[in-house]
Amino acid sequence: MGTVSEYFGSLVFDDRVMKANLSAKVYQSLKRTIDEGAKLDIGVANAVATAMKDWAVANGATHYTHWFQPLTGITAEKHDSFISPAPDGRVIMEFSGKELIKGEPDASSFPSGGLRATFEARGYTAWDPTSYAFIKGKTLCIPTAFCSYGGEALDKKTPLLRSMEALSRQAIRILRLFGNDSVKCVRTSVGPEQEYFLIDQEMYNRRRDLRFTGRTLFGAKPPKGQEMDDHYFGVIKPRVEAYMEELNQELWKLGVLAKTEHNEVAPSQHELAPVYTTTNIATDHNQLTMEIMQKVAARHGLVCLLHEKPFAGVNGSGKHNNWSIATDTGVNLLTPGETPYENAQFLLFLCAVIKAVDDYQDLLRVSVATAGNDHRLGANEAPPAVVSIFLGDELTAILNAIETDTPYSSAEKTVMKLGVNVLPKFTRDTTDRNRTSPFAFTGNKFEFRMLGSSNSIACANIMLNSAVAESLKIYADRLEKAEDFQLTLHEMIRKTIKDHKRIIFNGNGYDESWIEEATQKRGLLNYRTTPDCIPHVLDEKNVKMLTSHGVFCEAELKSRCEITLDNYCKTVVIEANTMIDMARKEILPAIESYVYELTKTAAAKKALSETISCGYETGLVEKLSTLVEQIAAKTDCLESSLQQVKAIDNVTEESAAIRDLILPAMETLRADCDTAETLTAESYWPFPTYGDLLFGVR
Repeated sequence: MGTVSEYFGSLVFDDRVMKANLSAKVYQSLKRTIDEGAKLDIGVANAVATAMKDWAVANGATHYTHWFQPLTGITAEKHDSFISPAPDGRVIMEFSGKELIKGEPDASSFPSGGLRATFEARGYTAWDPTSYAFIKGKTLCIPTAFCSYGGEALDKKTPLLRSMEALSRQAIRILRLFGNDSVKCVRTSVGPEQEYFLIDQEMYNRRRDLRFTGRTLFGAKPPKGQEMDDHYFGVIKPRVEAYMEELNQELWKLGVLAKTEHNEVAPSQHELAPVYTTTNIATDHNQLTMEIMQKVAARHGLVCLLHEKPFAGVNGSGKHNNWSIATDTGVNLLTPGETPYENAQFLLFLCAVIKAVDDYQDLLRVSVATAGNDHRLGANEAPPAVVSIFLGDELTAILNAIETDTPYSSAEKTVMKLGVNVLPKFTRDTTDRNRTSPFAFTGNKFEFRMLGSSNSIACANIMLNSAVAESLKIYADRLEKAEDFQLTLHEMIRKTIKDHKRIIFNGNGYDESWIEEATQKRGLLNYRTTPDCIPHVLDEKNVKMLTSHGVFCEAELKSRCEITLDNYCKTVVIEANTMIDMARKEILPAIESYVYELTKTAAAKKALSETISCGYETGLVEKLSTLVEQIAAKTDCLESSLQQVKAIDNVTEESAAIRDLILPAMETLRADCDTAETLTAESYWPFPTYGDLLFGVR
């Protein structure tokens, strides 16, 4: 295979390949489209399509697909071959610019949330030239956006690209005010850390809950869990190491900058982290990463679990979204500078983020809301559902000094007057990392830690980009009209700190007292579940902000509200039906069989001698018989609750009923089944236990 540097990106139609296979004129025109958003000429598109096809065929591809990200949360693709009939009965390999730019997959079976009727099948995919095409298997994959016949976005990429453009527009307005006329584009970059579990495939196949829902619905706590902290950063087991090695190779060939790998806190839990890249490309890469992780696992007799909470009682899996803003000239706008102007600019962008997170904390919560992530947030392993910002002691002290116009305790001990005094230089790691914070500043970026491991990172970055764009717009509107720029800037930053300091919290986010302080004293939101938060996407302030920047139209927002709640309902209903199925067909028969064996043992003892005690068997039979009755009754109760929910035809009301009726019924049924597991002989229990699953990979 050669060295990593030799095969890295070998399956990607990247800048190196384009430069080598396109004429200088076509290459420069395409680069203007990629870098500056210039319109793509059809002649250029035809030349690119031909070069792309020739390169793909030379690398073994026979088909192409417009690879897109519908509102299912996963990727989609329809494959077409390159072949076209030739007059002599043979075939030739063709691919046109028209086919490159636009596709027409059937949109009728994708979630639309009412954007189109079921009988309206037409949908369109449009090439995203800023994200490189790549080869997967025998297919050339072309990253695209996906929209309806009426032009509404049916995917996650389209609003993500819109949000990136919105932020760039407003950021450039700010930079112009600071005298920077050379910047043409401002981009956000992301590095998503991906957590996951690896379990043995044979054990996975024996558990219906894992196969149908991606998480265990039953399972008693094993004798050992993560109490010893011995798995975290521990020596990687040979089977897992082999998996990670192949995973890296496959990702590197696709140009994914997989960088860090290690064992996570829970047994069988691991993490992969990439190098940062532009947000839409990082989103594509993360979707690819999740897909490749699962494919490679199968080749090693493993299953990669991406559910946020596959096992109760041990840490779930998240996806830390490391987000920053930079100019096309390479300046990170969240890094303090060397001059007064640079530092005033840094503080303004920092305050824009603080204001955005406070004003739109509901949208950030909405962006990570799923049935799976509800089990993880606030479980002392992930941030709480309350959104707050961690800045660290030094930066918080600087903001306090600005707010109060008091000396900052630095070497200069001067009053902070923006644009006059130099901001004290501080290094990236001035304070410890706060892993309990939902949104932590880590030197020149923010780490948004609320995302679940199976989430597309598009949703969180759409809301984050849009909210920050709104803050920057407000700032630019004021500063462009200011008679005294310095004074207005200083007062505006002071006001932002004063108005939004409630969102800044540097303490322990796991502490119950913080939740009370956040909600009761600071007035922060605490939307604990998906049904609690999703309807707020349609609040007037949110609709106004998102539509004003062109990120969504109102119909698109309504559709996403509908789709997310519908997905929540379907997810939990599938889980509840799976529980009923397992309880009746596996757990109850297993307990009954063991009870029957115990009664036979007791009878055999009595037959030997009346003096032999059967207290153990009798007591155990009584306990298990009671549990059998309770499990049967609670299974019936869960089924009855499902029937009640099924009769509700409003998805908002249905999701609330599922939260209030179905989930509690599932919990109480699970509790009895897990108790029964601890009393039933291992040979009788019908599927692998937590001990088997968590410690089965060696």
